[in-house]
Amino acid sequence: MKLLLLAGAALATSGAASPPPAMDVNAIATQRFGNDAPWYRDRVPFFESADPTIDAVYYYRWQLFRAHQRDLGEAGYISTEFLDDVDWQRHPYASLNDATGFHLGEGRWLNDRRFAADYIDFMYAGGGNDRHFTDYMADSVWGRFLVDGDRADALRHLPVMNHIYRLWDDKYDFDKGLYFVEPLLDATEYTVSSIDASGGKDGFRGGDAFRPSINAYMFANARALSRMAAMAGDQQLAADYAARADALRQRVLTDLWSEPLTHFIDRHQSRNNAHVRYWQPIRNRELVGYLPWMVDLVPDDAKYAQAWAHLLDPASLAGKAGMRTVEASYEHYMRQYRYLGKDPECQWNGPVWPYQTTQILHAMANLLDHYKDTGPVTRSTYMRLLRQYAALHFQGTRLDLEEDYHPETGEPIVGLARSHHYFHSGFNDLILTGLVGIRPRADDRLEVNPLLPVAGDSQALDWFRAQDVPYHGHRIAVTWDADGRHYRRGKGLSIEVDGREVARRETLGRMTVPITRAAPPPIARPINHAVQLVRGRYPIGSASSNTDPDNVHDAIDGRTWFFPELPNGWSSAPSPADQYYAIDLGRPVALARAELAFFADGKGFAVPQSYRLQAWIDGDWHDIAAPKGRPVANGVADVRWTKRAVSKVRLRFTQPHGKATRLAEFKLFEE
Repeated sequence: MKLLLLAGAALATSGAASPPPAMDVNAIATQRFGNDAPWYRDRVPFFESADPTIDAVYYYRWQLFRAHQRDLGEAGYISTEFLDDVDWQRHPYASLNDATGFHLGEGRWLNDRRFAADYIDFMYAGGGNDRHFTDYMADSVWGRFLVDGDRADALRHLPVMNHIYRLWDDKYDFDKGLYFVEPLLDATEYTVSSIDASGGKDGFRGGDAFRPSINAYMFANARALSRMAAMAGDQQLAADYAARADALRQRVLTDLWSEPLTHFIDRHQSRNNAHVRYWQPIRNRELVGYLPWMVDLVPDDAKYAQAWAHLLDPASLAGKAGMRTVEASYEHYMRQYRYLGKDPECQWNGPVWPYQTTQILHAMANLLDHYKDTGPVTRSTYMRLLRQYAALHFQGTRLDLEEDYHPETGEPIVGLARSHHYFHSGFNDLILTGLVGIRPRADDRLEVNPLLPVAGDSQALDWFRAQDVPYHGHRIAVTWDADGRHYRRGKGLSIEVDGREVARRETLGRMTVPITRAAPPPIARPINHAVQLVRGRYPIGSASSNTDPDNVHDAIDGRTWFFPELPNGWSSAPSPADQYYAIDLGRPVALARAELAFFADGKGFAVPQSYRLQAWIDGDWHDIAAPKGRPVANGVADVRWTKRAVSKVRLRFTQPHGKATRLAEFKLFEE
């Protein structure tokens, strides 16, 4: 099928004005996000398709992303894994580095670049990458550059990235030329290597192994560092990391490929162990064996492509509801070892994990996009498994992604309070790079190759559109309309850049068009002065009722979400009607604006009937703002006043009779 490149000034279509955008983003934002729509409207790329389930999950995942942006005040934003605190996080920030690749993969598609930029700064300049877990963070920084095209941002932390990479020598076996790790520190406790190293008795700790995961990550990080060093003009560093990546690739292909299992597998690294031998291959296939494709480590060869048959085999890794993390024939498959009280805890000996499901779908997208030999995998396979993954996000009709799932029923296994709305995976990155097929590049080209099967296939989509997608300083849109009847803008696949159509073809397939790199939009960084990271330190909150320290702290902890499953914020008592929440900043700060986020559930919690903001001036409280009407529920009220230096600010409000107020977050800004 011939690709039609449409010429004209500034990539216009024959000089004629383009039709208006096909999607009403204001209406979609209001429908999907309600009163919180203003946060999303100018930030997220919009998407719709002929599959309402995929659409619902796409917008839910942006809600999940928004909920996990923790405001650290002057240190900016980070992405969290759990909505609330867990013991093993990096205190007091609540950061963990194992899912950073997913967080940056999702965040790179926002039109507001602050969240990914702040997070990268935190990880490399703020000590966030403490190597608690394995990661492919440097590769994710490169992946962000492929979308936004900002060279300066990509290179900002190159010296620290180089330093952190070298620190991993403590997990490098110089004799074997491979990295090893304890599965727990690979964020995958209770794997074949750790369970077998315990003699089948446990598997939470121990079981160090040369794993496909850490070696794929370190290969990807080395390749990214080589490319960034070359971009920075350091040819020696670039050559060094290119050589490291090549050597690691050869060792993975030679030593972690199992001919008997036709799969990439672990080899035990444990020495002086009564149950396993050093360098002994593990005895069963695991889902982690596909990670080398996620980073394009594997050559295009039928020898390796045959491994994908195991993913589709019900006797191996294919569960009815999702991808098993270890094949069903393993002796200790789905044996529950660990509990929190009577509740099952996390294990990777069979359960479906969104974490690895995301990774394998990225690997499969690479296979379908640029490998000639895809083994048994087709585009129909990809869409079927993507839909299977989307279904895991639902519990009945309610969207709530948890930690892990039973591979046959799709029901959550670890259903603890911490598990709700878990950000340990990706989805929207899969939609934009896989289903829509935007393949980000370092050069001045825009490449699109949707991974949809042809019409008539049970997994085909008749139409989709992604709009307001940031790319190299522009906003792009990709539309597929099989017969042209849905959007009435023409039949086939089309690309728009900044609102003008630049290419079209009648059938699904690859399109590549030139795109002139433009400066990305500047990042605005208003600082929230009302974040209490450490309890007992300024700023300090106080309240008129329910003064438990944790309850009071939660209104100024830098977290904002409105999910009912996990309470967030300060919750007042239902009486008396007049209540307050005050913040003592500990010093005068010039302030002019507040953001107030109130939760309401139509039951016990309602927004105030009236409210006003006060400041401590000359030894007494004085009104500085008295908005008319009630604040929005499950959204953010923006309140402004004439800037002045104050040390204390108080919210006074009157709540409806018999209703409590939940102040999800209270923020204070200079502008």
